[in-house]
Amino acid sequence: MLKSALLVSKKPFHFYIFAENELQDSFKKALNSWPLMVRRNFNFTIFPITFPKDNEKDWKKLFKPCASQRLFLPLILQDVDSLLYVDTDILFLQPVEDLWTLLSHFNSSQLAAVAPEHEEPRIGWYNRFARHPYYGRTGINSGVMLMNMTRIRAKYFKNDMTTVPLRWEEMLMPLLQKYKLNITWGDQDLLNIIFHHNPESLFVFPCEWNYRPDHCIYGSNCHTAEKEGVLILHGNRGVFHDDKQPAFRAVYNAIQKYQFGEDFDKSLLDPLEASLRSTTHTYCGRCSHLFIKRLRQSIRLTQQDVQPKRRQG
Repeated sequence: MLKSALLVSKKPFHFYIFAENELQDSFKKALNSWPLMVRRNFNFTIFPITFPKDNEKDWKKLFKPCASQRLFLPLILQDVDSLLYVDTDILFLQPVEDLWTLLSHFNSSQLAAVAPEHEEPRIGWYNRFARHPYYGRTGINSGVMLMNMTRIRAKYFKNDMTTVPLRWEEMLMPLLQKYKLNITWGDQDLLNIIFHHNPESLFVFPCEWNYRPDHCIYGSNCHTAEKEGVLILHGNRGVFHDDKQPAFRAVYNAIQKYQFGEDFDKSLLDPLEASLRSTTHTYCGRCSHLFIKRLRQSIRLTQQDVQPKRRQG
């Protein structure tokens, strides 16, 4: 995921990495092993997994181990104004700074941006099965979440636990206690509940910024991606690591195998295009030209800036 961000983007990064103690050294070793020309483009800070001591075990086990960490980022990163949170099963096919610019599109009440959980209500999960309030028609997916944390820390949120609006840190524990037996997708469900009661606080971006197997598994239903291409590929349900969606796995494998400094066409784009052609027996494979389209464009634009310019005359 971090490699894909660096491959397609021009702007420098600061990565905030939250990892269990036993994984932190391997993160440092891997990132420090990358070439100097790449390491110049990012800094990183590694944090331990941190939850409130009260009910710490409940937060850790809410969905997957430590997935609920994102709920506490505004409280942990007190000096950070805004950030882009992404799950680890994310691959960037478009420059990250293009998504970052959406912060400037927020109106005065909006403090976070996400994509819908589904485009097609007939296959939607929340509108068919949820036992709790959720945002909008089909709910939201929190795997890619742009956050203005200054606004989150300052806001008093409407809720269904008290008539008194609550601060973010005051709301999380009572919310867990109320809905613990009614939620399936952990912290994502809690975010759906929060923004159900505070819809004015949410900016919704289109599905090509959080493209998942749900958008192609039964046929293409992210219509804006058909025009724009896929900008972020989200390999939820483990599809980067199994054989259920070979088109998703092909993109993951290509980026994983690519070594910084190699020729992009020969070592990344051409092999990936060949792999994707072999996946057209699946619905997602038939949409996979939308994956390579944006990746190829993004890398071309990135490389234009690093190619030496010819002298005139």
